[in-house]
Amino acid sequence: MKLIFTLLILSSYAVLADDDSSSSKKPGVVPVNNALYAEECSACHFAYQPGLMPARSWQEIMVNLADHFDENAELEAADQKILTDYLTKNAAEFSNYKRSVKIMRSLPKDKTPLRIIEIPYMVSKHDELTTDMVAKNPKVKSLSYCDKCHTKAITGSYSEDDIVVPGYGNWEEYERSSSFLGRIKHGAKELYKDVVGSDDEK
Repeated sequence: MKLIFTLLILSSYAVLADDDSSSSKKPGVVPVNNALYAEECSACHFAYQPGLMPARSWQEIMVNLADHFDENAELEAADQKILTDYLTKNAAEFSNYKRSVKIMRSLPKDKTPLRIIEIPYMVSKHDELTTDMVAKNPKVKSLSYCDKCHTKAITGSYSEDDIVVPGYGNWEEYERSSSFLGRIKHGAKELYKDVVGSDDEK
C-alpha cells in the first residue's frame, strides 16, 4: 500500500515537474537570440521571448508601433521588417518548448491577444497572486513585468523554483507556508527529487 501511494505521488509530481519545476532539461520558451530585438525592446521593457505569443499577435503589435501601449515605438522600416520576421517565425505555434505549446493550446483560434497576460494559460498560472503582491506592490506594479518575479526570465525559464516575489520572497516557500495544498505540493516535489533526482533547467 505504501509503495502504491508513493507511486501515485511520484506520477502526480512528474506532471507538475514538467510544467513548473526546474527539473526540466530546457527552459519553457526559447531564449531571445536576436541582438537587434534585445537592444530595441529591452531599452523600454523586458524583451519578451517570441514563444510567449502567437504570430498573429506579434504581427498586430508590430504594425501599430506608433501607438505601442500609449507610447511611440516606431522603428526604421528595415529594422521593423527584421524584427517582425524574427517574432513571427519564432512565435509560440512554431515552437515545441513546453510553455509555448501550452500557450497555444489555451488560446482560441479566433483570439489575438495583444498582451501576454491576457492569454488564458498565463491567466491561470498567475491566479494565486493577490493585488497586494502585484498591482499594489511598488516593486512589481503589473504582471507585464515578468522579470520582477521570474529571476531567470531572461533565459526563457519561468519555473516556480525561480520565482521571487519582491516583499514576499521565494514563491514556493511562501506557498508552502500559507496553504495546505502548498505543503502537499512541496512534499510531493521533495519525494520526487529524492527518488528520481533532478537536473536544473538549462
